[in-house]
Amino acid sequence: MGPWGFTEKQLLGNVKIVILLMLMPGRLADLLKPDSTSEGTFYNVTYVISHNADDVTSRPVPDEQRLMNHILRGYEKAVRPVQNASTAVIVKMGLTLTQIFDMAITKAIAKDEKNQVLVTNVWLDQEWDDEFLKWDPLQFSNVTKIRIPCHKIWLPDIVLYNNAAEYTDGVMLANAMVEHNGNVFWPIPTKLQSSCKVDVTYFPFDDQICKMKFGSWTYDGFQVDITNRSQEVDLSNYVVNGEWVLISVRVQRNVVYYTCCPESFPDVTFFIHIRRRTLYYMYNVIFPCIMMSALTLLVFCLPPDSGEKIALGITVLLAFSVFMLAVAENLPETSEFVPLISIYLTIVMSLTSVSVIMTVFVLNLHHRGPSRNAVPAWIRGILLGPIQSILCVGKNDRIPTGRQGSRFLRTMSLRATLENIAQELQNEAQLENGVMADTIVTDGQGTTLHNETRCDVRLLPNDNHQRPRRGIQVKNLHTKSHEEIVRNLQSILDKHEKEDRDYEIIQEWRKVAQVVDRILFWIFLFGTLSSTLIILVITPAVK
Repeated sequence: MGPWGFTEKQLLGNVKIVILLMLMPGRLADLLKPDSTSEGTFYNVTYVISHNADDVTSRPVPDEQRLMNHILRGYEKAVRPVQNASTAVIVKMGLTLTQIFDMAITKAIAKDEKNQVLVTNVWLDQEWDDEFLKWDPLQFSNVTKIRIPCHKIWLPDIVLYNNAAEYTDGVMLANAMVEHNGNVFWPIPTKLQSSCKVDVTYFPFDDQICKMKFGSWTYDGFQVDITNRSQEVDLSNYVVNGEWVLISVRVQRNVVYYTCCPESFPDVTFFIHIRRRTLYYMYNVIFPCIMMSALTLLVFCLPPDSGEKIALGITVLLAFSVFMLAVAENLPETSEFVPLISIYLTIVMSLTSVSVIMTVFVLNLHHRGPSRNAVPAWIRGILLGPIQSILCVGKNDRIPTGRQGSRFLRTMSLRATLENIAQELQNEAQLENGVMADTIVTDGQGTTLHNETRCDVRLLPNDNHQRPRRGIQVKNLHTKSHEEIVRNLQSILDKHEKEDRDYEIIQEWRKVAQVVDRILFWIFLFGTLSSTLIILVITPAVK
């Protein structure tokens, strides 16, 4: 090992190179001219040193290395690659769409709807002609194409106008493929985040059309003319997305004039049409909403005596509120559009709120007691008439059953007992007098029965729901004890008759509440079905 860390062979080679340069002062002067750039000087000196070193060491130089040294000698990457300054560099722009990113924990989401950003993975294809990168393949062993690092040649300053991220994020500085005729092809694999105005009117049955606008940032159309490389976008490497269906991708070239400059600025815009897959939202949002709407209908089928009608309605209302919050978290905070699902949730929440109010009204009718007035005749004629038959609500039975039947039998038994006691009292009075005296039995309406030994007491209710007080007054009784017994029995009978009348009033109000409940059930069923069909079926189908 010699001084400065070189081997003896390396030192001998370097000395030979220095001697050769000293013997060629003219060549060295050409390499170090003042108008030469530092990078060109570097390549020229490198070429001479390597060439002479190879000559000295007798090592062959690779064809591509000689070619790169040849074409980059004196090349200036900051200047447009044209000989004539009035000539525009035509840049052909192409796009290969490989993926619309799916939902991920890393927030690399396919459609960042809350921020209205479309994240895609693409290959940007750019092609142009460089007049300074030409050579004769015969001089370089028929090498017709070479790969050159992109930072060593001129590149068009193409940017994404509606970029929503840092301009340096996700850009891979790939090599440029240069052909012998000066044609340069530069494919860039990158991830783009472009701003996209989201229309959530038909969410979750919505379509979105997002655009990606590419153009030169500093060159006008007279210096760099951008055009589309092909009329279609390459989708051969596209990976299917689980949330969005790719409908179409089209390309369009535009020429725009800005207020800053009189020159035109051409751009190439790609329009991506995507449609949301609805299966996820059908199972997680739509179907649960429809089932909760059915629970709203059950509020009117639940018996009022259960005490859970209002609780069921409020529970359903709270469930709809939770769904509304869940949907709002996935939508952009904008007042320009109101999504269909939000409209549907608002309607069914309104129906549920009204159902709770109407349930309070029905419970008020159901629990009306004898302290209130009887059912008005017009309500009885409307609700307990044809509407009751149409809605298939059970009518009042002629023969009472259940609790009402026991009341009816008890009253009838008491009446029969009172008739028997009155008959016995009359017979005893007649026997005490020794003759059958005329017995006058009168009812409460003043009807007198002559020469009868029986007591006719009509206490059954008539068809008009009127219970005229029927009493028994036995005249010509000779003892006060007999009269006292009859009065006590009559008061007991009056009490039972009053209870029966109160019970009938309560039952009639309950029947009215039942009919009103059935009417509200059909009204809310129609409202729920119509809102579901119009908002979730018809409107998305005709959009």
